[in-house]
Amino acid sequence: MAGITVEKLYKSRIKDLELTLLNSSQAGLDKKILHPELHRPGLALTGFFERFANRRVQILGETEMAYMNRLSTEQLRETSDSLFQHDVPMVIISKAISPPPEFIEVADKYRTGVFSSRLTTAELTSRLSAYLDHIFAPSITVHGTLVDVYGVGLLYTGKSGIGKSEVALDLVERGHRLVADDVVKITRTAPDVVIGTGSELLGHHMEIRGVGIIDIEELFGIRAIRMQKRIEVEVTLTLWSQTEDYERIGLEEKLTTILGVEIPIVNVPISPGKNITVISEVIAMNHMLKVYGQNSALEFTKRLTQQISRLSQTKNYLESDFE
Repeated sequence: MAGITVEKLYKSRIKDLELTLLNSSQAGLDKKILHPELHRPGLALTGFFERFANRRVQILGETEMAYMNRLSTEQLRETSDSLFQHDVPMVIISKAISPPPEFIEVADKYRTGVFSSRLTTAELTSRLSAYLDHIFAPSITVHGTLVDVYGVGLLYTGKSGIGKSEVALDLVERGHRLVADDVVKITRTAPDVVIGTGSELLGHHMEIRGVGIIDIEELFGIRAIRMQKRIEVEVTLTLWSQTEDYERIGLEEKLTTILGVEIPIVNVPISPGKNITVISEVIAMNHMLKVYGQNSALEFTKRLTQQISRLSQTKNYLESDFE
């Protein structure tokens, strides 16, 4: 199972979590954190270790520390030994409360990092949970291009050379913002939300066949790029085919699934003279209309049905009107 080391968490969030290492050595920093959930070992400190979540980061608050400070030296060592022998990844004590020296000695014995944070228990738990949820969020990498068009994240997919980068370049020239080209990392940050980001190596560079590698930020400025964007519609570019049955009205919304999240998918055929850039803008605006509860295809169908019904009723009335 993938995870992060205690050292990575410590170095990357030392300011945000206001952490201080209390151990006499850094031997415990190489341990791995394998779960995003946190655990407060209140019952464990009293000796109840059934169903003890020892693989989680352990958070000790004011209540737990008050209990430990009431123990005798012998009881404290016994309690600490029972806790650390379960191979917990790390322990963080909130409110900058200093633990008894015996607690740190036992932690050193089992090579487990003990940290102090000046944050309250609630704030520490909130910040650390958000960070770990992001680290452990499921993610995939896809070949495509992600562009923010009128605030809607459009993910362009299709065969290599179909023109995804060229469409994105034209959109950027019209004032829209590039998120990633060629390689898009997609992360599910909520049950119904997937976020797309670019590759750290590629950044906001783009390959245009016949021109080469270009830097969008340098050419168009900082307003032409975004670091990340929610993916809301997938646009699949395909070559025009006479035998393919393309959507004409748009009544049935097709969906695709990315990391368990369903999003609309639009199949756009490529043919000479077709303005895919303008079509992309229409896709984005039409999606926003649907979000606000207005479905243009459905409204058109309703009006058409009403018109046909009125014409039919009028025709029947006139056919029955004899003088």
